[in-house]
Amino acid sequence: MTLATRPLPLANRRRGLLVYLGLACLGMWAAMSPLLLSGFHRGDAREETGALQEVCIAAAMLAPALAAIFVVRRVEGGGRVRDTLALRWPRPWGRTARACLTAFAVPAGLTAAALALGTLAGRYPFDGVHANGLGARAAGAVLNMLVWLPLFFGEELGWQGYLFPRLAQEGGRRRLIRAYALTGTAFALWHLPTLLMGGQYPGHPWYVSVPAMLVSCLLILPVFTWLRLRSGSVVPAVIGHAFVSSVSVGMVREFADPTASLDPLHMGMAGWPGWVATGTFVAFLALTGRLRPSFHTPARVRELCPADTDFGPGQTARSR
Repeated sequence: MTLATRPLPLANRRRGLLVYLGLACLGMWAAMSPLLLSGFHRGDAREETGALQEVCIAAAMLAPALAAIFVVRRVEGGGRVRDTLALRWPRPWGRTARACLTAFAVPAGLTAAALALGTLAGRYPFDGVHANGLGARAAGAVLNMLVWLPLFFGEELGWQGYLFPRLAQEGGRRRLIRAYALTGTAFALWHLPTLLMGGQYPGHPWYVSVPAMLVSCLLILPVFTWLRLRSGSVVPAVIGHAFVSSVSVGMVREFADPTASLDPLHMGMAGWPGWVATGTFVAFLALTGRLRPSFHTPARVRELCPADTDFGPGQTARSR
């Protein structure tokens, strides 16, 4: 089982979860406070972020990881952060490359499917694929993603490294479903300050953007979790999250009519076409058992991470 965590007393686990959620949310609100106090509001999906916005976003993205590290070291007492949060490369190295490519290719395919659905429905103003300069623009988008990639460790060390494994620990099917639902809900509501400022859904009031973000997170979180489970590492989840939040958004702009308005609610991964595409893929993962940690057997864990699976006599990944 790839979600091996140290057995903790129920009281310690609950206290750790509450402290983690409190610190992660407090960090987000504190980081966004300069923008909230200044009355900043994003009104157009094509609007570029300024220097202050980028600084605040970067600070906010670090909050979940810092909260997770604090809980592991101070609340739970002495766990090794790197092992507890699955901060390791998938092994052997050939599998590392495949895991990272999968984390790149799956969101790319889902984004392409969402754009196709939006185009067929007449909601996405598709302007065609213009080959002239496309390679350079694609390389620029990937480079931008790589620049921001370290900050996505700040989020996924919290959601996939700490929160989901704690909620799913030693649980059956019902507890696993609850872990997906609660982690996705926490992931969505953590974005509340940015949603109030029109961040992900510019032009829409909070009572539309908050439910929309909730649906988006509940659907995309199992994809990130699957990337983490199949590799035994949080790194592919980080790559997948970075693609969805950067390159995927860029693809919506790249292939759209430059004179048309863009509404994220009706296009891309954050809108209903993305919900259909992602929901279909998540249904496939669920029906084939790939969202269950037990699908990824101890033998496969030893194959992926031989240096990190030192099982004693008679000990399995489930019993660690």
